[in-house]
Amino acid sequence: MTQFILNNTEIKTTLSPGMTMLDFVRYNQHLTGTKIGCREGDCGACTMLIGTLTDGRMKYHAVTSCLMPIGNAHGKHVVTIEGINLKELTLVQESFAQFGATQCGFCTPGFIVSLTGYCLDEKSPSSEKAIDAVNGNICRCTGYKSIEKAAYTVSEKLASRQGVDAISFAVKNNIVPEYFLKIPEKIKLIQANPHIVSTNKKVGGGTDLYVQQHDTIANETIDFLLDQDYLKGITQVGNACEMGASTTVAEMSDDPILNLHFKNLQKYFKLVSSVPIRNMATVAGNFTNASPIGDLTIMFLALDAQLELSDDQQKRNIALRDFYKGYKQLDKNSNEIIEKIRFELPATSDFFNFEKVSKRTHLDIASVNSAILLQMNGDVIETAGLSAGGVGPIPKYLSRSSAFLKGKSVTEKIIMELIELVQEEISPISDARGTEQYKRLLLSQLIKAHFIGFFPLLKKDLLLSNGLIGQ
Repeated sequence: MTQFILNNTEIKTTLSPGMTMLDFVRYNQHLTGTKIGCREGDCGACTMLIGTLTDGRMKYHAVTSCLMPIGNAHGKHVVTIEGINLKELTLVQESFAQFGATQCGFCTPGFIVSLTGYCLDEKSPSSEKAIDAVNGNICRCTGYKSIEKAAYTVSEKLASRQGVDAISFAVKNNIVPEYFLKIPEKIKLIQANPHIVSTNKKVGGGTDLYVQQHDTIANETIDFLLDQDYLKGITQVGNACEMGASTTVAEMSDDPILNLHFKNLQKYFKLVSSVPIRNMATVAGNFTNASPIGDLTIMFLALDAQLELSDDQQKRNIALRDFYKGYKQLDKNSNEIIEKIRFELPATSDFFNFEKVSKRTHLDIASVNSAILLQMNGDVIETAGLSAGGVGPIPKYLSRSSAFLKGKSVTEKIIMELIELVQEEISPISDARGTEQYKRLLLSQLIKAHFIGFFPLLKKDLLLSNGLIGQ
């Protein structure tokens, strides 16, 4: 049995836990404010809020319910647009009305829910964060300027919160109904009923699995991994980082250890999908999906990450670079799962960078992506890790090119020699994201971008080498 609070109602259901939350609320609960759009997590029309009780307080985040199984809602608070409504318009709804930020209205519930979730976040508000909160929502008829104005107005109201608990402030200021204050008590009263464990399907965040297997997985018995404590957490052990396999992208983005050691972490994760997807997508899910252009996979390849796999009987370790045997083929038994990821944290003298090119700058699948780690000894590269995606059948650790950099000083000549060697290591194909020739050019440019970012004085020489500026 799956138990959770849906808006202000306790739900106990024996329906298949693999059923999506979108289908459950529309067809079982007849709450049709949540819309069916793309069913791939792109449009945001199906956005809901998921509240989790953590240290006695509720924390809410937006999710795309078309990719969320109801099994992952067990013991949580699920909020649809109906659960936000008051007798009068809420602050968020009023701001949309004031600026004419809705037209056909199909996308509007998703925007309202996402922006309401922003209002429940304890982080200090800003107009930039308000806009980022709706980056997973698409509108095709209103135009985004009116939506931005509405978001700015809401954010300005939050500026007066000044240390007041976010949920209490939201209730007092007509952002959410008063029943939100009693949700922690209701969540505590829900008795934890274990989900049936299956050796057939194991699901973490499900953000890619439900795109590929929506119809087949809905009725399967599933072992849900997203909220398993032994698969969560980020800790530092000496100079190394240990990360639970079910850590989400959002949890990585908020983690103080990672933000301390990766100064551009927020910039990198802005290139990884949208806020609702980051709230669900797990690091191990990105690895096991085995996409040749998986963003997290490319980052962790450059970091020479090590995986700990378990089949409940024994554990074994394998380097991420050895995990991929062919297109969508893994060095993993069907009953094994990734439990932990380990990697050395960059020192202050080290350089790390991630670059990505896609048809849209944000919220899109990469045409080519690349990451690099340089560990320096003065002006000399002591060790290097270079990876690339979209240039072969698997996420590629460029072993020969990485080895080439060892012991080298960084010059324009060395970088051009590196690019020549990289071209020998990759085998891109022409597809919908670009021709082989285009992908080869992209990776060359991304490698230059890595080094220009680290060593800005190289910029003119590297641009001249490609004829991009006048002689």
